[in-house]
Amino acid sequence: MNNAEQHDAFLDELGIGPVWKLRDSSASIATISHVAEIVPVPHVVMTVPAHIPVSDGLPRTLATDSLPNATTTLAPTATDMHQPISIVPATSIAVAEMDWTSLESTVAACRACQLCEGRANTVFGVGDQRAKWLFVGEGPGYQENLQGKPFVGPAGHLLDNILRALGMQRGENTYIANIVKCRPTDAQGKDRAPSPEEVAACLPYLKRQIALIQPEVIIALGKTAAVSLLDLNPETPVGQLRGKLHRYQSLPLVVTYHPAYLLRKPTEKSKTWEDLCLALRSM
Repeated sequence: MNNAEQHDAFLDELGIGPVWKLRDSSASIATISHVAEIVPVPHVVMTVPAHIPVSDGLPRTLATDSLPNATTTLAPTATDMHQPISIVPATSIAVAEMDWTSLESTVAACRACQLCEGRANTVFGVGDQRAKWLFVGEGPGYQENLQGKPFVGPAGHLLDNILRALGMQRGENTYIANIVKCRPTDAQGKDRAPSPEEVAACLPYLKRQIALIQPEVIIALGKTAAVSLLDLNPETPVGQLRGKLHRYQSLPLVVTYHPAYLLRKPTEKSKTWEDLCLALRSM
C-alpha cells in the first residue's frame, strides 16, 4: 500500500472520506511572526487592616516578604490602619520568562488552585517543542492523571488517527497540551470542565508554552479550549466558532470538536476534517 492509499485508508477509518484535496498545493507557507510576550499584570493596590499580618489570607505566591515592591509597617499606629500595599503578582511575571525546564518543574509543584489536591500527576504536555501544529484540549482525564501524559485514553487514540490522516504523528511536528494541567472532577469523582478560576490559575503556563513553541497554527479541541484561548463567554457553543479562522495574538487558531465528543457523535467527524483543511489553508 503506497502513501496515498494509506492516507485514504486512515480517512475511511475515521469516517471522514472522501479525501479532500487543496487546489493550490504549491502555495508557499507564510511565516508566522513571533508570539508576543505575555503582558505583565499591572500593580494592584490592596488595603490590609493593621491587626492582620499582611501575608494572612493571601496565596503564598503573593506573600509580601517575597515581593520587592510591597511595603508594610511593623508596628502600625492608628494613622496606619489603612495604609495601601502595592502587590505585584510575581508568579505571572516569572512564568512569562521561564524556559522549558523551569516551566515544567513549576507546573509539577503548582498549588495555585484546588485541583492539585486530587491529582496523581500533573499533565504538562508532550511533543515537538518547535512544532508547527499545537493541539489544545480541555484537561486531563482518568488515564491522563495516572500516566501524566495528555490524550492517552480512547480520545487520545482517535486524536492519533487524526494526526496520521494529516500525515503526522504524535511527537513529530506536533505538540499536545491542555488548558489545565490537573484533572478536574466532580463530587462523584467523574470528569468535569474546569471552572473559570481554575482556568485562570493555569492558563499562564499554557501561554508560556505557546510562546516557547511558536506554532504556525493552534487547533482548539472543544469549547473549553476555544473560549479560554479566545477569551470568550464560557457558554459559547463550538458550532458557533468552528468553520472560521480566529487569532490567538498573531497566530491562526481553528476551533473543532474534541475527540471525546467525536467518539459520542461519529457523524461529526466530517466537520472536523473540514476544520483541519481550514487549518492547512491558514498556514
